[in-house]
Amino acid sequence: MKIPRPGVQSAFTLVELLVVIAIIGILAALLLSAVSQAKQKAQRIQCVGNLHQLGIGLQMFLSNNKGYPSAFQNTNEDYPGFWALQLERGGLGIANPERNFYFKGIWLCPTAQAQIQAAQESHLPANGIDSYGYNAFGVLPIGNLTNTPGLLGHRLPNHWFAGIAESEVVAPSEMMAIGDSLNGGIYFGRSPHLANSITAPSRHQGRANVVFCDGHVESPTLQFLFADTSDAALSRWNRDHQPHRERLAP
Repeated sequence: MKIPRPGVQSAFTLVELLVVIAIIGILAALLLSAVSQAKQKAQRIQCVGNLHQLGIGLQMFLSNNKGYPSAFQNTNEDYPGFWALQLERGGLGIANPERNFYFKGIWLCPTAQAQIQAAQESHLPANGIDSYGYNAFGVLPIGNLTNTPGLLGHRLPNHWFAGIAESEVVAPSEMMAIGDSLNGGIYFGRSPHLANSITAPSRHQGRANVVFCDGHVESPTLQFLFADTSDAALSRWNRDHQPHRERLAP
């Protein structure tokens, strides 16, 4: 750059201007990346915190009832309704839960907003997108009611379920109880297609947050949860701590 003569106004050359613009662009990209990573980390921390609170509620429910919430409890029981309503009342101590409580507070994962937006764009009911699901079916496909190894409960007449007793879970620290509902439903099930689904990896960068029956929280990879067929991966779904590989969907 030439030294300007007295009385002559200095200015950037075109090349210098382009270099400055390029540098600003690079810095802006780095800043946006850092902000995005910080936001994702904060969301993961909040989700883990939610599940930690649900885990505490689950321990309180166990202490009070010597068993786990079932899929659906008879209206004549102390804690009627579906599993989350039972946990809200019998574990979190909320006698009269708010309407749609399941989509608020600790029941709402901040990263589920992407699923809610996708539902809205597809003209689906966004308030039907659940953040967390219950491990009711173990390794069996969701909806299978025949001798499920999960926390569904023991089937009773009229489609109700009696809760799984505390003693029926062989290894509480090794059995998953509640996890990210990657399909937006009320159950957390082993569906192999979720390992590579479109919405799942966006939740927690290829991981899912899970609270176990003893109340601790982990963040295993989607591949380990939904695609791995090793004993270590499969047994975590089942209350008898067995892989039950023979019961996997073909």
